[in-house]
Amino acid sequence: MIGSSVVFRTRPWTVLLLGLLTTASPAAFAAECPGHPGALGTSRTLVVDPHEHPRIGTMQYRETLPLKDHEVVLTFDDGPLPKNSNQVLQILGDECIKATFFIIGEQAKANPEGVRKLVAAGHTVGTHSMNHPLTFDRMPLDKAEAQINGGIEWTSAPMTDPSKLAPFFRIPGLMRAEGVENLLISRGIQVWSADFPADDWRHISPDRVYQLAIQRLEAKGKGILLLHDIQARTVAALPKIIRDLKARGYRIVHVVPATADQPATPTTAVEWLLHPPTETTPIARWPSVPNFAFTQTATLPAPGLADLNTQTGHQPLVLPRKTVAQADVTATLPAPGRDLFAIPEGSVDVLLSATLSRRAATRLAIAAEAPHAGKGKPAKMQARRTAHAAHPKHAAQAKSTSPRPTRVATSVKKRA
Repeated sequence: MIGSSVVFRTRPWTVLLLGLLTTASPAAFAAECPGHPGALGTSRTLVVDPHEHPRIGTMQYRETLPLKDHEVVLTFDDGPLPKNSNQVLQILGDECIKATFFIIGEQAKANPEGVRKLVAAGHTVGTHSMNHPLTFDRMPLDKAEAQINGGIEWTSAPMTDPSKLAPFFRIPGLMRAEGVENLLISRGIQVWSADFPADDWRHISPDRVYQLAIQRLEAKGKGILLLHDIQARTVAALPKIIRDLKARGYRIVHVVPATADQPATPTTAVEWLLHPPTETTPIARWPSVPNFAFTQTATLPAPGLADLNTQTGHQPLVLPRKTVAQADVTATLPAPGRDLFAIPEGSVDVLLSATLSRRAATRLAIAAEAPHAGKGKPAKMQARRTAHAAHPKHAAQAKSTSPRPTRVATSVKKRA
């Protein structure tokens, strides 16, 4: 494995070599792939501790692998199936790419040689349950544990060294359940999801598998790609995916579990986020309001009547005491007389200052002056009507409106 033998040495020349390995271009790693000068290669090996980061893959979890920009981890599920898995293994070998495989127990039981080939090629081997049920999200915990144990037992059985089995587990169909995850974590097994799939388990063409893999990778810039080595469409799409990764400047990262001899790669917590926040990135949520712990909870005393500039004559009273307060306050003010509210009847000034309209006030004023003008019509109104009638137009109207005499027929036709 490229870089794995010098990752944790402390000699200065070794550290320099490690820096060259992790920052070199894909062409530099092609020299490490005999017979394939244009190979993509594996840029570096990432060592992870399942206890420190038990859940990874942003399709379902907050954290993912601590990858740099344009770094990709290839993962394959559901194998080994000789017809297609062997071809995937050959394609990866020609490119000197190391990947992670999640094995089904029944497949390992039927094809133990396929498991041994993966280990011999230096790939990471995890498990994927015994027979891939899509009911882990509602399965009783004892049955889920039996599925987990069966996959581990039959995957490790063909291995000469069972410690080569990585404590990595991917739930079938990504049908996660909290109880299952807690069970795996308690046993030191890391739960793997993914950052993006290529939908190669669906009935789509190899070109569509390639397009989805590249489009989703470009959208995120890095991450864990989910594929299936048992699918013929994956076998057909994989070479094109690898060629495009190389053309776009992507690098392959190989992931292995930490051991006593190989500790985890030093990382920071923020590196386990797909897109770590920066100081220039606005926060989309308001900060939570802190809970203050008060040292004293005693309330302040209510104000007394003395604070309101009142005279009680007795001991201070605590509010509210409405009856006594009202009695004391009203005693200090003189009561208004009834004549203060008297309004002279028929007062024109009062009516004009009221909210009534001026027209209504004028009518009431004229009505009030009527007794002084005598029994006849008011002088002003009579003069107005006289002038109105004197106008020629109105005089004609008055003439035309006078009653006409009734005409009686004076001649009656005589009967013949």
